[in-house]
Amino acid sequence: MRNSFKAGLAALVLAAAVSGSGGVFAQEAKPSGDKPAASELAPFPADKSVKQTTTIGGKAIAYTATVGAMPVRDEKGKKIAEVVFTAYTLDGPRDPNRPITFAFNGGPGAASVYLNFALGPKRVQFGAEGDSPSANVKLEDNPASWMDFTDIAFIDPVGTGFSRSLTTEEETKKRFYGVKQDIDYLSRIVFDYLVKTERLASPKYIVGESYGGFRGPRLAYTLQTDLGVAVKGVVLVSPLLTSAGRQGQEISPLPSMWTLPSIAAAKLERDGKLTPESIKAVEDYTRGEYMVDLMKGTDPAALDRLTSKVSAMTGLDPNYVRRAGGRLETQSFLREVFRDKGRLGSRYDSNVTALDPFPFAPEQETQDPILDSIIAPTTSAIVDFTTRIVGWKPDVRYDALSDVVNRNWDRGRGPDTESVTDLRKIVSVDPKLKVLIVHGYNDLSCPFFASRLIVDAMPATVAGRVTLSNYPGGHMFYSRPDSGAAFRKDVMALYGVK
Repeated sequence: MRNSFKAGLAALVLAAAVSGSGGVFAQEAKPSGDKPAASELAPFPADKSVKQTTTIGGKAIAYTATVGAMPVRDEKGKKIAEVVFTAYTLDGPRDPNRPITFAFNGGPGAASVYLNFALGPKRVQFGAEGDSPSANVKLEDNPASWMDFTDIAFIDPVGTGFSRSLTTEEETKKRFYGVKQDIDYLSRIVFDYLVKTERLASPKYIVGESYGGFRGPRLAYTLQTDLGVAVKGVVLVSPLLTSAGRQGQEISPLPSMWTLPSIAAAKLERDGKLTPESIKAVEDYTRGEYMVDLMKGTDPAALDRLTSKVSAMTGLDPNYVRRAGGRLETQSFLREVFRDKGRLGSRYDSNVTALDPFPFAPEQETQDPILDSIIAPTTSAIVDFTTRIVGWKPDVRYDALSDVVNRNWDRGRGPDTESVTDLRKIVSVDPKLKVLIVHGYNDLSCPFFASRLIVDAMPATVAGRVTLSNYPGGHMFYSRPDSGAAFRKDVMALYGVK
């Protein structure tokens, strides 16, 4: 993945492709050249399904996996894009009380492949220390799957996975690559899917990861107030709900406050001391003495306190902490903490490391250790599943995370930089709607303490309708079996499953 993905709203997934024609958008004005005109694109196959089984909690679950595409139409009814979905539906007579969950990943520019392997009926190993990209790809039953209590539809936004625009590059940017337009067409995709599958009367839930977590409250509010579709619950996985705190590193204490607890949590885990109690002590220091001393600037006594306390909490050299003024920048920290071993930590889980191929370079000159290691197994697994097992074979490339989408994304200004407002609104409008926000302690791309500060300031939190749960691990904490099981248990409580 490129450096542009390492800042701001960090993505969960990464770029990968399989051979084939087509691409992110069609160049109607250029019938010849690298990108074919819309009229030259091979049509997508009809929806394809396959019967499968999985075992969850010792119980065999029979279900149908379906891959297909939903059209996006303009104001005149012309099809301008095709959004691909992968859906898992329980076999047998339909229970009107069985939920349907819509899942979105992040980026912007990410397909839903990683949530698929986290929540769906099958999983593939990725993201752990020592995992090999060249290991044989093997889909296995997923013990942390949600399939025993909800059907799930995984949605790939335009420009990700196999989903594609059928219009020009400029029109594609205008209609799909921005905060507001993203919500406008994806909420309609959810509505159309519910109509197509006759699920409008089913209990409905949304789950979003990373930028998908940023999407979650906005999708729920748009569905709730514009399209007449109310959701019962929202699950936000490793979200960054506002980017406002990323600004003002030299003045505002928020950027440093967000990341310090995750850095300290990684040290506690390495020492075998990671507990809710030890994390609570870190949080109390961060929102108290640490914040106050940061705001004192170059005050010598404050700098002495910061140096002593932060170096003890993180295991970093006091001289390094003093030079940083107690404000630990993520990429610098990830190199510094394992420098004596010649390794680099990942911003997605700082305790997952790889050899630094350029240990004497003044700055890091390689991609993120986790992202580099999971491209091959996850992409190969999802493409093989879609094309060979399900038998849906489009003549286009697959992008797990698209550089084109991310590079062209309009991140907006003012209200478009946060979704906290819509989060507050959805729980205000519906007194029964519940929200679960979850993080891995070691995640520096979307730190858990940012959500802690947001959740603690919400009135609905007091009523128990907005909750925050954190687990050992990083951005993809669910790849750890124990954390995945704990996550599943918390989600079952949200869904009201006994």
